Amino acid sequence: MKRLPSWLRRHLAALRAMAVLTVLLGLVYPVVTTGVAQALFNGHANGSIIDRDGKPVGSALIGQSFTDADGNPIRKYFQSRPSAAGDGYDPTSTGASNLGPDDVVDTLPAHGEEGRQSLLTRVCARSKAIGELEGVSGARPYCTPDGVGAVLKVFPGHAVSVNQACPAKPFVTAYKGLEVECAVPGADYAAGRTVPIRGDAGPPQVPADAVTASGSGLDPDISVAYADLQAPRVARERGMPLDQVRDLIRSHTTGRALGFMGEPAVNVLELNLALDGK
Repeated sequence: MKRLPSWLRRHLAALRAMAVLTVLLGLVYPVVTTGVAQALFNGHANGSIIDRDGKPVGSALIGQSFTDADGNPIRKYFQSRPSAAGDGYDPTSTGASNLGPDDVVDTLPAHGEEGRQSLLTRVCARSKAIGELEGVSGARPYCTPDGVGAVLKVFPGHAVSVNQACPAKPFVTAYKGLEVECAVPGADYAAGRTVPIRGDAGPPQVPADAVTASGSGLDPDISVAYADLQAPRVARERGMPLDQVRDLIRSHTTGRALGFMGEPAVNVLELNLALDGK
């Protein structure tokens, strides 16, 4: 019998290898790993879904908002960490804002166009809103009292509070002998020197995780400090003893991974469900 040409034998060998690997890696391996996951880690493999009265209410691994139809916090619930994933906590758009610490200048809306808040102003606005919600000071360094970034654009003869649109009153009246003006929407201040002003705010009373989104935008947990900050409001709204609410916080606090990585955290969905069960 005449042997097949060498080039044809090579192609047939490649096809056999592809067929064997397709069966092993495309069929056998997924079936085995899926079977093991379903048998040993059924809850995790199916998304760690939490049911209440036979209906799914969320995942222990994905954050969600606890707000009303207008986006206002529902006061009887603990609030989650902010999210930059899509419209919020969207697993199909997971990700951060990709804004860094140098992003301090807003684009003010003008001529019917939408503006853009800098990362600094987002932090300042969130801190102010949370301070008002929880009855504490929302003041932070580099933030104005009205909740925007305290940033000046400095020119040879004047300075502009670039994040405060006219007719707002600038957070300072003068800077190094220069008069400070409010910002005119649509004006180009790129030529000015950017000067963030720290101000005299002390250590923030609103924790960092309350005003910044996580890298994934899906973080289901908040810090113990943020949970403790919200506890008096939740207790008051529900007519519960504050100590009872704090006990629930402790019982839903997870420790550091492997005992030393990260910080203790509180799962917001599980905590709120526990509150509803009381």
